[in-house]
Amino acid sequence: MTDVRKKEKAQKPKYKMSACVGFMIKLALKHEPMILWGGLIMTALAVLQNLVNLFISPMVLRAVEQRVPVLELVGTIVLMIGLLIVISCVNTYIGGVDGYRKITLRGVVGALINDKCATTSYCNVESEEFNKLKQKAGSCTNSNAAAAESIWGTLFGLLRNIAGFIVYILLLTNVEPLLLIIMLATTIPGYYLNKYIGGYGYRHKEESADIKRAIDCTTLAGGIDAAKDIRIFGMRSWFESMFTSSMRLLHAFHMRAARVYIWSDIVDIVLTFLRNGIAYFYLINMVIDGDMAASEFLLYFYAVGGFTGWVWGILSDFASLHNKCLDLSNAIECIRYPEPYKFEDGDRVPCEKNCPAEIRLDNVSFRYPGAEEDTLKNINLTLHPGEHLAVVGLNGAGKTTLVKLISGLYDPTEGQVTWNGTDIRTLNRREYYEKFSAIFQELTTIPGSLAVNVAASETDIDMDKMKRCVAQADLTAKFESLSNGYETTLNREVYEDAVELSGGEIQRLMLARALYKDAPVLLLDEPTAALDPIAESEIYRKYNDMTAGKSAVYISHRLASTRFCDRIILIENNTIAEEGSHEELLALGGRYAELFETQSRYYREDYHPEEKEA
Repeated sequence: MTDVRKKEKAQKPKYKMSACVGFMIKLALKHEPMILWGGLIMTALAVLQNLVNLFISPMVLRAVEQRVPVLELVGTIVLMIGLLIVISCVNTYIGGVDGYRKITLRGVVGALINDKCATTSYCNVESEEFNKLKQKAGSCTNSNAAAAESIWGTLFGLLRNIAGFIVYILLLTNVEPLLLIIMLATTIPGYYLNKYIGGYGYRHKEESADIKRAIDCTTLAGGIDAAKDIRIFGMRSWFESMFTSSMRLLHAFHMRAARVYIWSDIVDIVLTFLRNGIAYFYLINMVIDGDMAASEFLLYFYAVGGFTGWVWGILSDFASLHNKCLDLSNAIECIRYPEPYKFEDGDRVPCEKNCPAEIRLDNVSFRYPGAEEDTLKNINLTLHPGEHLAVVGLNGAGKTTLVKLISGLYDPTEGQVTWNGTDIRTLNRREYYEKFSAIFQELTTIPGSLAVNVAASETDIDMDKMKRCVAQADLTAKFESLSNGYETTLNREVYEDAVELSGGEIQRLMLARALYKDAPVLLLDEPTAALDPIAESEIYRKYNDMTAGKSAVYISHRLASTRFCDRIILIENNTIAEEGSHEELLALGGRYAELFETQSRYYREDYHPEEKEA
């Protein structure tokens, strides 16, 4: 199998068109069933409207031929026009109401995707495959023209064209079946030939995209991000020459495309001439021979022209439905993406919220997907109930990975993590997460008030508890100095009057949030990295009070900050290299003592780096 064929196979949608349409119909039946009824009514009315328009002129002509009284003729015309007005009004009303229903249903699809992304196993969040799928899935809900909404117009349009096609076939077969075959033989190949020629732009989209990306890059010249560099390094002329050359390439591309599209128009003209010419010649001969009245000629004349529209409509709607189902397939695949962890199907976590627990890692190894070697290997570690454990090591040693294994964000590649003797892979992972409070290196604020950010909730906030946690994180003075106090909002992208906190203040806010949750295990991954020395010292002073009665895992690059922990482990070469209290590790004189000496000597008055260099 060639690389191209392998790529095509890899891009083949997981869910077929029938499955995607069925998925949307089930959603509609559950959330907005009137979309289906409205669509069917509008389809029937659209076909009826077309037939009225088809028959109205021949009927008038026949009435004139038969010398029908003027009042009767006028009455017939008024009746037909009245019917068209009623159909148009009903279609407009249903279409307007259904528009909101379609938006609602698109929102349901978007909510399913968002819910999946928010609740999926954490390893999926970091999966390249899942993230690509999530990005593709988002494209089917990001606008009114996106597949999750526009599929209904395409689906009912296809149904309308099929119904009209059947009616016109029944009508034209009364004239001459051979005529119908000739029309199909010129219409269907003409459609696909035009589609191929017209697809020049799509087949060369990468070339066009490269040119447009180059043009987009030149827009940096007008932005504030590059303003200083452009002026200091004199980059204006480079941007101008890049823009000029890119525009020349874009113009040349469009000229080539225009020459190709001309052939599409030529083919369409030739086939239309053949199709209509043969049909009209046949109809005219029937009139001349006296086999067809003028009114019948007018009827079939319009039918011949309309027949092509039904056929093209079927083919184009089917192609459009196929493309929309490709997008929907990505959305469905994202929503149904397999979960490696157990959630509601897992066992209950064997303890109450705040009871002590023993967490053990037995021969645990972990390797990131695609990595050539383990990040952690053969880790044997027990976190005893109420113990305060410090984890130290150089950057990239695997400290954060260890915390994610303990908290169940990752599952080990080998070995097992147990909670009070039970392998966490058998537990309800959401219940397991409830046992942990954490401060990770990525600091996440919520668009909402300070109180909401501490409680991580908008409802049932215990204000007294929230204020105690804020005080423990040394933020009381800051919060109460603000005009709206604890109701002051964060995130200026949402709130115009939002306040901007410093990095250190946000880190202390995260500490207050972790304390508010009041879980039995507290995970602190570099919780003071953004704090100044005085603020950091104050946090250390309160550490034992904040973690009283809880198990705690503390990661830090500053070894002096680990003294208040019961035990310290040093991770190096993918495993636990040293273990003990601060004093024991210093007495050991190993790697921990070496790192501590390296860090501490910069703070000693007798240290003179120039002497060491000499």
